[in-house]
Amino acid sequence: MPQIPEKIHELTVGQLSARSGAAVSALHFYESKGLISSRRTSGNQRRYTRDTLRRVAFVRAAQRVGIPLATIRDALAELPEERTPTHEDWARLSEAWRSELDERIRQLNRLRDHLTDCIGCGCLSLDSCVLSNPDDAFGERMAGSRLMVERGRGCRG
Repeated sequence: MPQIPEKIHELTVGQLSARSGAAVSALHFYESKGLISSRRTSGNQRRYTRDTLRRVAFVRAAQRVGIPLATIRDALAELPEERTPTHEDWARLSEAWRSELDERIRQLNRLRDHLTDCIGCGCLSLDSCVLSNPDDAFGERMAGSRLMVERGRGCRG
């Protein structure tokens, strides 16, 4: 990993990429989504403060566990003066995200279990298939081909 001298307080996008392990395109994307920010030089080149390394690490760690970028952005926006997340920030946020992740795990387990059932019958029936109609979510409102019209808006198939 390239070392950056302490006296350098700003990083180029290439240096930030090399140090963080994130692709340059990912860093541009993070910036477009408001997760990190840069200033522009007179030559219109991006410059990132050194603490952006920690923000990128925070974003990548949260993404790795399945937190959506919009949720990460909202969490970062709550920090005072857009400061870099601390260990305490991570502990607080990860605790808040735990229930969301637990629910997603429950949903994935339920889908996995139903997938085995569905492979066994192969029906994919719109009125009874647990994959096409989980927990009979549409049964209260309607049944049959009207469901396909509602779900397939814009489809030409």
